[in-house]
Amino acid sequence: MKASERIRVLVIDDSAFTRRTLIRMLEGSPLIEVAGWARDGEEALRMALETDFDLITLDLEMPRMDGFTFLRIIMAKKPTPVMVVSGRSGDQDVFRALDLGAVDFLAKPTLRASPELQTIERELLRKVHAIRQLRIDKVQKRIGSTPAPAGPIAEAGVTPRVVAIGASTGGPAALMQIFSAFTVPPACGFIVSQHMPKGFTQSFAARIDRLTAFRAQEAETGSSLEEGTVLVAPGGSHLEFENHVGGPRAVVVPSEAGDKYAPAVDRMFRSAAKHFGSDLLGIVLTGMGDDGRRGALAIREAGGRVFAESEETAVIFGMPQQVIRAGAADLVAPLGEIPALIQSGGRVS
Repeated sequence: MKASERIRVLVIDDSAFTRRTLIRMLEGSPLIEVAGWARDGEEALRMALETDFDLITLDLEMPRMDGFTFLRIIMAKKPTPVMVVSGRSGDQDVFRALDLGAVDFLAKPTLRASPELQTIERELLRKVHAIRQLRIDKVQKRIGSTPAPAGPIAEAGVTPRVVAIGASTGGPAALMQIFSAFTVPPACGFIVSQHMPKGFTQSFAARIDRLTAFRAQEAETGSSLEEGTVLVAPGGSHLEFENHVGGPRAVVVPSEAGDKYAPAVDRMFRSAAKHFGSDLLGIVLTGMGDDGRRGALAIREAGGRVFAESEETAVIFGMPQQVIRAGAADLVAPLGEIPALIQSGGRVS
């Protein structure tokens, strides 16, 4: 797709209200063309196989053919970036769709007050505009892939006390690949800021807790960070830290109207750098934009270390590329090598 060409989008949803709302939002951008719409998976599949689209927005619950079946077929026959639009934040359907090859997701528009709709519209356009940077071949390689084991510690006593990970598009699958690689959690605590809508991060934390060796939860103010645990920043808020008897504790900070990202990787990194210093390892995974760049510099200045996912595996190289360009990355590595590097603190024999 040439930079001068408009991004061709197919909208799939059985709700007339949702279709109209999404189409209106998308057509508000001169960079986007709504090239088709469909009421169900069967109708959409015919269109997607006969016509080229740069992106498909997909409802999961539809008559005749649901979104999961559509995803399986389109990723097998004609791999195309798919963004799930879901109104069910409390269950695991979205993450099942990501396992099947969806690249991102968005909260479904509702009839509620305009501020919420404005937030969804801003997120939708930002994600669609970033699709030019996405590598669908990288998405295909992750579908059904088995994580490599983290491996032995290469040098004793160098595992970081805290590992802070930031990610955006492609991040949920990348994070699961990292956490699933450990049969036994390393002797450190993990904190995660994944760009994700409000309401979905609790389900994501529950998924990590259920499917990996880690104990994971959505962070709350007062949460402590212990070895073998994962604190996930709540969607729509920021994860920071404050001094407390017995060590730093999590603080959940509400987002403000001007915040570009919530949770923001930069804010988590900067706060963690202040409280954990040289005991901190920051990792920037796949994602669009530059969130994490300033925070990575703060980690380095505090004596910590920073890893960035390499272009070889990143679904979108934007975030790690910005960290690398800023000179803030101690090490650049493909996703599959990151678990072993966490074990060794990046010092491999």
